[in-house]
Amino acid sequence: MENISSKENKKIKYLKKLLSSASFRREEGVFAAEGLRLCSDALKSGCTVVSAYFSETFAEKNAAFVREARDSADEAYLLKDSLFASVSDTKTPQGVLFVIKRLDKNLDFDRIKDNGKVLALETVQDPVNLGTILRSAEAFGISAVVLTRDCCDVYSPKVTRGSMGAVFRLPFYITDDLPALIGEFNRYGTTFAAVLDKDSVSLHECSFEGAALAVVGNEGNGLTEDTVKACTHKLYIPMSGKAESLNVSAAASIILWEMKK
Repeated sequence: MENISSKENKKIKYLKKLLSSASFRREEGVFAAEGLRLCSDALKSGCTVVSAYFSETFAEKNAAFVREARDSADEAYLLKDSLFASVSDTKTPQGVLFVIKRLDKNLDFDRIKDNGKVLALETVQDPVNLGTILRSAEAFGISAVVLTRDCCDVYSPKVTRGSMGAVFRLPFYITDDLPALIGEFNRYGTTFAAVLDKDSVSLHECSFEGAALAVVGNEGNGLTEDTVKACTHKLYIPMSGKAESLNVSAAASIILWEMKK
């Protein structure tokens, strides 16, 4: 395991750019996961670990894990605690960070056309919301999550942490044309746009039998007109309180529960 002691080391500069730039993550085809729980999940999920970084204190206290990670990773590096803290994206670094190969997958309609349940997200911008939605989708056993290209980066540090490892295991697909994808899905099942409209039906009255796809939209603007038109149904979540709307992650979680109950 190689020691790194300088902030000017090219590996340190590389990590900082990887943590801060979505475009750089896309160019490199990798992303960073930080923290013992998240890195453990990455190993258990069979992710390809390109490189592993440990602080000196973490390595001393977690020798068995460091050996396992070192054997799985292509490269491994030991950093002084202060140097690791200067790289870390968290306020209280645990002392372990992996660089992992991206996990993009294709949406396989053949696997979901019988009884699959899919959640689609259009232009969801808040990484905390996206991380929470992915965590809920895995918890409820959703078949796949579709994201439009202009959603926030699914590989950002806040999303990976918020997903609690779901990003490693949950099938997801990034699309450049959500209405077209919905149109293709309509050949196999029903599709639902979450929108408050005069033609919308209460979530409790919707049938999600067979293959079903539900779409939730941007935190401020909701769904685009083309996406709504592409869906076979419209739904709304009935509320008895005085709130005008729900946070997108809360709305998505409620819809997911209804789809899978």
